[in-house]
Amino acid sequence: MHRANSSNLAPRYFILNGIPGLEAAHVWISLPFCFMYSIAIVGNCGLIYLIIHVEALHRPMYYFLALLSMTDISACTSFVPNMLCIFWFHLTYINFNACLVQMFFIHMLTVMESGVLMLMALDRYVAICYPLRYSTILTNTVIVKVGLATFIRSVLFMIPFMFLIKRLPFCRGNLIHHTYCDHMAVAKLSCGNIKINAIYGLTVVVLLGGADIFCISMSYIMIIRAVVNLASADARHKAFSTCTSHICAIVITYVPAFFNFFTHRFGAQTIPHNVHIIIANLYLLLPPTLNPIVYGVKTKQIREGVIKLFSREKHILSAK
Repeated sequence: MHRANSSNLAPRYFILNGIPGLEAAHVWISLPFCFMYSIAIVGNCGLIYLIIHVEALHRPMYYFLALLSMTDISACTSFVPNMLCIFWFHLTYINFNACLVQMFFIHMLTVMESGVLMLMALDRYVAICYPLRYSTILTNTVIVKVGLATFIRSVLFMIPFMFLIKRLPFCRGNLIHHTYCDHMAVAKLSCGNIKINAIYGLTVVVLLGGADIFCISMSYIMIIRAVVNLASADARHKAFSTCTSHICAIVITYVPAFFNFFTHRFGAQTIPHNVHIIIANLYLLLPPTLNPIVYGVKTKQIREGVIKLFSREKHILSAK
């Protein structure tokens, strides 16, 4: 066990040992994570490029999708390259302050993703329940304001985590059994009282996650009521089909997140620690990987946008 320099001060660095018990298989484990990360980067960058360059996608729904893609790119980039360095090159040392920065961005971007999904639910609510006022309610100014508010909310709720870690004395070594600097994984190395850390972490999950899920649920309750009242079955199908991609994104994001949350707190004695770590990585990497695929497959306008973009590029190349 690597010890900190002082029992009263924070260590200069931590050691991330990846997935304990599976060190011999780190290279093989890294391959699917590397593949997923590549898909996430290419898919989300492609979506952003498409939304910027195809005029038909210059609508609030796709602006929020671009914001989701930017959040996804940032979220997986905040930990996957460092994880691959651990698996491939055994670069396990991370500076104390760098660890805090990584912890801040991972948790902040997780909260940001939840907030963006909530905004996308409100977008679908306005589009289906108030279609004639859609463009006047969700103007570009409103989109920028709510996007900025979601970002500020995420930052403000994550800043206390930094100070809660900074105040702790570390005397149980500096070896973190994880692939990234998770808040509670770092806090558990302290010999001080981490009750406040645990309570604040749970409070953030309940308040922010609960508020977002409540808004999403209420939006879809109102959407279902509006869709049911439509005259024809074709109109009902068409209206609700615009929500299927978003519903898939919600499932992809929240199911792994809550599974990780509950197994971490209530399944610690029954689920092996290395399985916990694999789940903790998947719940961060799975949404960025699958979201662009889901929206590409299930959204007609995006498929048409891809065809138009490639047709235009082909025409330009043939003209040359």
